[in-house]
Amino acid sequence: MSTAPRTRRDSVHRDRHGRGSRGVLVPAMLPRYRTRRESFDDLVVQEVRSLVAVCSDFSAIKYGVEDVPPSDPAPWERDAVVLSRGFGADPHRGLDPQVVVYRRPLEQRARSIIELREMIHAVVLEESARLLGKHPEDIDPSW
Repeated sequence: MSTAPRTRRDSVHRDRHGRGSRGVLVPAMLPRYRTRRESFDDLVVQEVRSLVAVCSDFSAIKYGVEDVPPSDPAPWERDAVVLSRGFGADPHRGLDPQVVVYRRPLEQRARSIIELREMIHAVVLEESARLLGKHPEDIDPSW
């Protein structure tokens, strides 16, 4: 065992088999660094903006993203994993209608970014249309 100080070259971390460096390729302090959560949020914002452009009624709905659904599902949600949830307006409490999209269940089901976009489109469209009392086909004929 050597007592010599470690040099910069010795401190480079490599994977188990010495084939490459460990860790992220883009450090977090650089502007191009995006977490999965931030990227997912951007996809939801893009989808909501595109739907508001088609149907201005969507602007009355508040949209949010959570990582996972709550651990106490409603009785009608016990048979399947919840991908999103819509909450109607409550005028007595001053609450607007809300749609919450759950990130992890959608990411785990999607095999590609294209599939993830389609799933986000589907859940946002379905929940929003239900809250507005419309059919998804009335808003997006290709649905």
